[in-house]
Amino acid sequence: EHVHEALTVRDLARRSAMSPRTFARRFVASTGTTPHQWIQHQRVHLAQQLLETSDLSIDQVAERSGLGSADNLRQHFGRILLTTPQAYRRAFQARRTA
Repeated sequence: EHVHEALTVRDLARRSAMSPRTFARRFVASTGTTPHQWIQHQRVHLAQQLLETSDLSIDQVAERSGLGSADNLRQHFGRILLTTPQAYRRAFQARRTA
């Protein structure tokens, strides 16, 4: 819900009434991933949805998904999905019209 916002482990811990260290430990125990990694995955997922459902520019998708810049979007998108945002959009549009 808030992944597009600037979130830190400290913010999340405060919202959960825990210390940052306790929050991070419990988060990893519960999800198997760090809070930072989870946030990045959620932001990339939001970017995927925006690429699929809008004609926003890559810069706009990066901004609205909380990744900040097109460079950050490309970096995280490539690391997580092994493709570029542009290639993902083209492939998704090709499937939609087929």
